[in-house]
Amino acid sequence: MPIWHLVCSIAVIGLNKMENKQNDKFDILARLAILGSKGRDLDKVAESSLALASKYVGLTAASFFLWDEKLTVSTSVNSFQSDESGKVLKKLEKELFKDLRNKKNLISAYLSFDTTPPTHSFTLPLRYKDKIFGAVIGLQEGERTLISEDKFLESLSALISLNYAVSLGTDQSSINTETINKERTAAIVELAVTVNHEVNNPLTAILGNIQLLLLKRDDLDDDLIKKLKIMEESANKIKDVTQKLLNLTNVKSVEYIKGTNMLDLSSED
Repeated sequence: MPIWHLVCSIAVIGLNKMENKQNDKFDILARLAILGSKGRDLDKVAESSLALASKYVGLTAASFFLWDEKLTVSTSVNSFQSDESGKVLKKLEKELFKDLRNKKNLISAYLSFDTTPPTHSFTLPLRYKDKIFGAVIGLQEGERTLISEDKFLESLSALISLNYAVSLGTDQSSINTETINKERTAAIVELAVTVNHEVNNPLTAILGNIQLLLLKRDDLDDDLIKKLKIMEESANKIKDVTQKLLNLTNVKSVEYIKGTNMLDLSSED
């Protein structure tokens, strides 16, 4: 084989490997984004993403933490190739990363240790807006360095952060029900004010004219009087409903027809 053929073949093989590597990276981040968009449980999303990322980057151990305002861990997910690598990573978290976060406000770090084989580790924040609520950490052994994959790892932690933010927005247990009810009530009262303004004005005119006609009942036949009283009663019911909407303090719904609800005004005075 001519030397230039050999060089071209090696170059093509190298480009194919690079392309496959980029595809793997894209596939991992895409899977994580898709899982999050489907509202999957955060623990499962984190476990899946850590396993895929560990394989791609060559991590022997990886962990994901969520903590409260006092940095006390509330949730953790691990992906360890072996018990030994898991112990090493846990030791790094306990003796180094955690201490630096508490005492030195550590946010992120890439570290290499002169061991046999060489050991590399990282910690990256889980952050949404200005709040840091957790971290992703990992361990790698060998000559390969984690810093070469910094953009991928940072994208990974950013996607986990977004998934966490989404889970807070969709998890009914994390929503302040009282706040939501107040907002719903305020919106309904605003609507009621509009209804009162747009409905009560013409309704008052209708009622006024009905009552004027009823004052002349001596000139009206019984059938017309009966119809006018029905109209008066109906108009007063409409007036009562708009008044109940204005006085609404507790938003409750009842089923109107299958698949459709309506406000329950039966308990409103």
